[in-house]
Amino acid sequence: MAKITRKTALRKAPVLKKKAKPAAAKSKPPSKKSLKAMKPWTPPEVREAFSRFRKANPEPKGELEHVNPFTLLVAVVLSAQATDAGVNKATRALFEIADTPQKMLDLGEERLREYIKTIGLYRTKARNVIALSAKVLNEFGGEVPRTRAGIESLPGAGRKTANVVLNMAFGEHTMAVDTHVFRVGNRTGLAPGKTPLEVELGLEKVIPAEFMLHAHHWLILHGRYTCLARKPRCEVCLINDLCRWPEKTV
Repeated sequence: MAKITRKTALRKAPVLKKKAKPAAAKSKPPSKKSLKAMKPWTPPEVREAFSRFRKANPEPKGELEHVNPFTLLVAVVLSAQATDAGVNKATRALFEIADTPQKMLDLGEERLREYIKTIGLYRTKARNVIALSAKVLNEFGGEVPRTRAGIESLPGAGRKTANVVLNMAFGEHTMAVDTHVFRVGNRTGLAPGKTPLEVELGLEKVIPAEFMLHAHHWLILHGRYTCLARKPRCEVCLINDLCRWPEKTV
């Protein structure tokens, strides 16, 4: 009889494979088929929807707290992958001592991290805020640039950041598309698109100019408090009779 060694036994023993964990569900942009299936809103319907938003909330405000264009820029950069409430909690004390690019540089990256350490990705964000403060001072005379290209050239700032700052600080008719606006644009059929840029351009195309100053705030608030991701509150929705979503509950 052949002698079975420990090495032989291990070689012959069946290999037990670990069960693969199911992949987490991810929200996907709508397919081309679903985009084509939606009946486009008519201009009177769009005007009616935004007239209702305006009547319900004539002067909507962004929920990021700030005291000037620079602190708004910093707050928006910090808000990436974070909640406005979480950013506000961190920046209230920060903006009391560092509300200009020079003061932010004087504070320094290490001390800045202490103020924003409750925010996700705070180390990278602290590095970006210090870098953008230096660039605003050195290349823009200490003033936040008033062009999209200028803002997008700053560390940590992208198209959405530029649109928010241009709209809120300088009154430009820009459309900042965050996760809420992206969802509302697609779910309602108001401006379906597979990317935030497609939704942004679609909304700018259909929304009348008279509503554009506040349009992105109305849509953000609608997505944040009514048209929720998991359980949209269709029963209290101001535009449920206009919405194209086939699964709406009213």
